[in-house]
Amino acid sequence: MRHRSRPFALALAVPALLGATTPAPPGADVTVVAKNLRNDRGVVRGCLTPVQDRFPNCDDPARSYKSVGHAADTVTMVFRDVPPGRYAVALLHDENNNGKADRAALLIPKEGFGFSRDAKVRFGPPRFGDAAFDVESGGDEQQVIKMRYLL
Repeated sequence: MRHRSRPFALALAVPALLGATTPAPPGADVTVVAKNLRNDRGVVRGCLTPVQDRFPNCDDPARSYKSVGHAADTVTMVFRDVPPGRYAVALLHDENNNGKADRAALLIPKEGFGFSRDAKVRFGPPRFGDAAFDVESGGDEQQVIKMRYLL
């Protein structure tokens, strides 16, 4: 008995056999607006990360996004083509542009900071879950963050 050929089934199987993959879902643009900076000195450093145990430092360059904008009363940053997932944003008003968060005695931040969802600070930075928001495929996201200063 002869089997009839199945061109349709073969057409579906060939891409899988050749290692073809389904295209990744389209990314979204995440716009972050930092408000209420106390002056226009230095820069605002922003990071966007999906990595819970690296928040708020974003020290996983392979999976985190970083941006720097000149300080002003309001600073806007856009992280482009971000894959779908759960993310959190941390901002630092680096007034002396030295690339780090300066601290006073007892580790109190001397410079401004802010987090997505305007997550509150209580004896240290917020947890990832308090600042986290969802980025969906093809849908752009905006986070407005009020900068805070302790000194």
